[in-house]
Amino acid sequence: MASPSAPHTPRFTVDVFQNEYLAEGAREVNAIVTVSAAGTGLAGGAGDGPAAAVVIMIDCSGSMDSPASKMRNAREATAAAVDTLRDGVAFAVVAGTHEAAEVYPGDGRLAVADDATRAGAKQALRRLSPLGGTAIGTWLALARRLFDSRPDIAIRHGILLTDGRNEHEKPADLQRVLDEAAGRFTVDCRGVGTDWEVAELQRISAALLGTVDIVAEPADLADDFRAMMAAAMDKQVADVALRLWTPVGAEVAYVKQVAPEVQDLTGRRTEAGPRAGDYPTGSWGDESRDYHVCLKVPAAAVGDEMLAARISLVHPQPGGTAGVLSQGLVRAVWTDDLASSTRIDRQVAHYTGQAELASSVQEGLAAHRAGDLDRATAKLGAAVRLARATGNDATFRLLQKVVDVVDAEEGTVRFRKDVSEADSMTLETRSTKTVRVKR
Repeated sequence: MASPSAPHTPRFTVDVFQNEYLAEGAREVNAIVTVSAAGTGLAGGAGDGPAAAVVIMIDCSGSMDSPASKMRNAREATAAAVDTLRDGVAFAVVAGTHEAAEVYPGDGRLAVADDATRAGAKQALRRLSPLGGTAIGTWLALARRLFDSRPDIAIRHGILLTDGRNEHEKPADLQRVLDEAAGRFTVDCRGVGTDWEVAELQRISAALLGTVDIVAEPADLADDFRAMMAAAMDKQVADVALRLWTPVGAEVAYVKQVAPEVQDLTGRRTEAGPRAGDYPTGSWGDESRDYHVCLKVPAAAVGDEMLAARISLVHPQPGGTAGVLSQGLVRAVWTDDLASSTRIDRQVAHYTGQAELASSVQEGLAAHRAGDLDRATAKLGAAVRLARATGNDATFRLLQKVVDVVDAEEGTVRFRKDVSEADSMTLETRSTKTVRVKR
């Protein structure tokens, strides 16, 4: 994406939390990196054309007619999102079936939001009707072409709504589109009802650095779309990356976003010079996120110390260079003090538990679908214990809709017999959402 010129530079900070002390011969270094942004609302390019672009992709397949109110709710939700567009934002609406079609404005271009174009888009929504299959890759491919029509716009965001599985294209075709779209725009996904596949939308949102959630009742779509669009309007700085430099002999084991939700970025690394790699974080507003960085360093003797990694937040600048927004350091110090080397940093411990909670929920629900009740009970019992221990009350409440909790501290549970598909899917969809550690 292109980076717009702006008279104001937003403030980014990088804070590193770790226990730098290692026992003699130990090699693993863990750190929680907190990145915070402030003042991004002053970073737009006022007077330089649109600073953001949004494409709304609406499922118009035949299943959206069951019940008939679902399509009506989707039209109303899209209209609510259009009304939330800030003046000057470029936008388009796409109808998605087994192919993609422009609803507004048409001709392969983006409209610029004002009273007239918002009214025109809402008028065009009345023509939407449910007919056809589902091939989400075609929707994303059209969105990419529309975004590419305005290379001068940095913030590019998609909103995608579907009610069913991606049944009319091969997984490899969708993956090809995701690979082409990665880094070009972000996408928030919403599944309405309970006939869509959680893993499918999670795959899309992870590839395109967005969010995914369930809207079990179509009548709730309008409020959700307003909130999604408002969040999109808050994004003001695009293409921010976490750059990790490691010395000779050290290597990155993994990089994960751990708050506000778990997202593994390890496989998204792009090389950025000798011993350095960039991990994409997407677009930012005024917000704070946490990342778990795990490193492997050469073993050393007591008394030795080293810089294990330099962590920089970088943003593309005119001319193709990368400007450093903020930096933090990760250290390793070898000691024979057992109390120091065995102490686990509180934040590292908290987010390790949060990541384990997410995987326990996902593995438990997968085992239940496969008919392995013993494994499902054990995994969801572990999830209950971790949710209680880490203070993730939202996930704990969702778990209570799927299992009867006998002993939360011990993780003793029984599967409920009356679990609705909506409750099960809500738990799976929101399993990656975490709570911040109290500092």
